[in-house]
Amino acid sequence: MKGQAAASRKETPPGRPHEASVDLIAVVVAMTDQEPSVLTVGQANALPSGPFELGHRSLQSGLRAWVEQQTSHQLGYIEQLYTFADRDRIGEQRQQRVISISYLALTRAEHAAGSGKRAWRSWYDYFPWEDHRSGAPPMVSDILQSRLLAWVDEADHDSLRRERRQRVAIAFGFDGRDWNEELVLQRYELLYEAGLIEEATRGSARSTSPLVPGASMIADHRRILATGIARLRSKIKYRPVVFELMPPAFTFLQLQRTVEALSGRLVHKPNFRRLIEQQDLVEETGETAADTVGRPAKLFRFRHAVLDERVVAGTK
Repeated sequence: MKGQAAASRKETPPGRPHEASVDLIAVVVAMTDQEPSVLTVGQANALPSGPFELGHRSLQSGLRAWVEQQTSHQLGYIEQLYTFADRDRIGEQRQQRVISISYLALTRAEHAAGSGKRAWRSWYDYFPWEDHRSGAPPMVSDILQSRLLAWVDEADHDSLRRERRQRVAIAFGFDGRDWNEELVLQRYELLYEAGLIEEATRGSARSTSPLVPGASMIADHRRILATGIARLRSKIKYRPVVFELMPPAFTFLQLQRTVEALSGRLVHKPNFRRLIEQQDLVEETGETAADTVGRPAKLFRFRHAVLDERVVAGTK
């Protein structure tokens, strides 16, 4: 038996991970000053996170505990986002594999006050190319296009060049293609692969081009944030999660501006209003907003009964 045990120990070569630890990471989103903002810690370069411990009753309870401890913020709506387990995701060689389970959490502005432990930052500080509310940002055509096409031309053979060109065109809306606001993660990973963002160049001399604008984050936290933005941009199209970010009473214009801020694109006002009304998502409060210019705007609230009705009907 001793010989067998010794032999089994020798099967794992030195330098390979022997254990795995589990981290819990939160992408906490709120609307602050009409901007989609994310809760950060440290130098506004990290998402709230901490290890899953034996004392935690569940993954979610562990995440809630870490977020409250690090930011004094209690989470409301929460859903699991994605599990990250790539061997090189932290960017350094470690004896222990780190698996990160990420969550998307939504909160309201009245609960989003800043403090010394935390900071709310617009997610467009980290992804400035994603805000198309005033049209495509100049940096897309002036900076990103030329540098990404230069990366395409660096490919060793024609088939790889064609593949890169197609991926870049689809992700960034080049070559006459439409901009797809949901491809946040694909765009970030293309910039990473091309060595155009700081996270891709840490500890190496990979980049031969100047880095593109956008605040970086520790480890792969910006990649996790990109995943959260993509999830939310997709989900607001088929689930009423946007109301988790709204105050109890709001105007149609406030609701529209929130949807536009999250998606990074403007919506057609009459069509948007018609869509909300047809789905019976809101109801009048009987009051009006006092701080509007011109005729007072009606105040609405989310009609929570719509969730029960859709469960019974079996529809989204």
